[in-house]
Amino acid sequence: MGNRRGDQASRRPIMGDHGRSWYKARAVFETFDHTADLGLRVTAGSLEELFAEAARGLTSLLVEDLEAVGSDDRAEIAVCGTEADLLLFDLLAELLFRFETTGFLGREFDVTRTTGGLLARARGEVIEDQPDRLAREVKAITYHGLKVEQRDGRWLAEVIVDI
Repeated sequence: MGNRRGDQASRRPIMGDHGRSWYKARAVFETFDHTADLGLRVTAGSLEELFAEAARGLTSLLVEDLEAVGSDDRAEIAVCGTEADLLLFDLLAELLFRFETTGFLGREFDVTRTTGGLLARARGEVIEDQPDRLAREVKAITYHGLKVEQRDGRWLAEVIVDI
């Protein structure tokens, strides 16, 4: 655990508009320390943006420089379910699984809700044998502290990852 003054300084909101019009609400993710784990907090104007920004947030935990991740490779991820928090968990767990098994890291995400869950389309890069580009090992997405909720017309999500 860090000291309280240092914790505040380590919170760095990262904003992105994902190619959408400048006048629409921007999505934001930030990380926070959680004992031996690391938390990811995401806010967005829509549930779809929330999922997309959480996916970008996960990638940012894995690599030193999110903007250096290429966008030539594509992946589609379908997640089944109806509960928003479990959809988020399953999406992030699938992205982590794909990174561990194929080396695919997404940089840009477009998420659509479907009748049975959600469909995420990712553009990114397959990173193989490039350990110098990685920031840390993310072992797992956890259920601890998992939440997705709407507050004051905006969506908020928090998820803890085991590092």
